[in-house]
Amino acid sequence: MTEPTAPDRNPFLYVVVCAAGVAGDVGKLITAAQEAHWDVGVVATPLALRFIDPEAVESQTGHPIRSAWRMPGDPRPLPPADAIAVAPATFNTINKWAAGISDTLALGILCEAYGTGVPTVALPCLNAAQAAHPAYRQSLERLRGMGVRIGSGAPLGSGPGGAVRFRWEEALELLAGEAE
Repeated sequence: MTEPTAPDRNPFLYVVVCAAGVAGDVGKLITAAQEAHWDVGVVATPLALRFIDPEAVESQTGHPIRSAWRMPGDPRPLPPADAIAVAPATFNTINKWAAGISDTLALGILCEAYGTGVPTVALPCLNAAQAAHPAYRQSLERLRGMGVRIGSGAPLGSGPGGAVRFRWEEALELLAGEAE
């Protein structure tokens, strides 16, 4: 389980960002979390770095983006997570996470979160063809069985005229439900 939050600081939220077209709007989740009195740090998959503005994200959070493992003896750039939101969560990340594959820092953190009891939510972001794959459905069930709260995750292009409506705020709603 996570250590209790020190009385002189806000709880710390890790936002794990995956490589999806909506990732460039992660600032919406950061803003909403900060308004809800979370301190936020971003952990990006290596490819997600190409989808976001790292300087803007670091300026907004006040913390460096983590994307690679640190060397032994290097200081930890982020405090321990009190909760984790995976947004957007891609087909690849969901399936690897459920299978226990830890080949990136982001996946390593997610795999460890189960063992440490850190509340975790995921907002899937994928297309309808990927969502139809049986491995995806099985992965969602495995993650739910691990206590991960999964967002609605409407397939990309499912909005009016094929528009994407990604509900960033759903991550905080799911975390609020975690406290119930």
